Amino acid sequence: MPSNLPVSIRLPWNAPRIAVLEIAGTIGMQVRGAETVRTIKALAEDARIRAVVVEIDSPGGSAPVSDAIHRSLRRLAARKPTVAFVMSGALSGGYLIACGASKIIALPTSLIGSIGVIFMRPVVQELMAKVGVKMVMTHEGRLKGMFQPWREPTPEEEEKVKALTSEYYEWFVNAVAAARGLSPEVVKTYATGEMFPATRAKEMGLIDELGDFEAALDTASELGRTPRRLQYVRPRRPLLERLMARGSMSIAQALLSEAEDRLHPRIEFR
Repeated sequence: MPSNLPVSIRLPWNAPRIAVLEIAGTIGMQVRGAETVRTIKALAEDARIRAVVVEIDSPGGSAPVSDAIHRSLRRLAARKPTVAFVMSGALSGGYLIACGASKIIALPTSLIGSIGVIFMRPVVQELMAKVGVKMVMTHEGRLKGMFQPWREPTPEEEEKVKALTSEYYEWFVNAVAAARGLSPEVVKTYATGEMFPATRAKEMGLIDELGDFEAALDTASELGRTPRRLQYVRPRRPLLERLMARGSMSIAQALLSEAEDRLHPRIEFR
């Protein structure tokens, strides 16, 4: 048996292929930022991957996580054809992520858009009064305690939050405009938080084509000049987190952690 294989012979595990990455659920919760970004970076560096299809089904979620995934997809799309396929919906942060791809293909019945920003800050002041609990805070810095859930915001704090939300909104609009080749003024007319059927979104320039998953694969195959040999990939959680989920973290601990997260103020593309 010869020691060196001819250049023309390609081993099956080294053959070119199309990667399929699923991004489904609320961004920041079901769709974890760090793991997803690492997975996208690995796809960019894998020489066997010639094109990528990203299946998106998301109502949006965390603004920073949406931004991080959007940026990583943009970098991937600069190196390899990347097609976003929308089955049910790409809304708000989910749509921002889709904008990182080379092309967006959606089922005619899917929902697209919902471009806008939400700032959420739970206030439990009345609840605490009912159960007889009072929170005492000591802080330095005039606005250091502005996001605490134990009291209502002051008029000055509300103005600060409005300015912050407006800044995120302008960034979102400009990101969509740059990705879709539209003017910011046009995108602002779409950025009312409204969701559009994909048929309308195509007319507006928010997506490229109407089609199913097979159409997305055909486009990726054509752009990547590679046969439809598929490799399904998914982000992996860190080993420690997986071990905790299997054993030591109780349901009560998980619920407590979730409740604590929800008490934090957050800004979302949702």
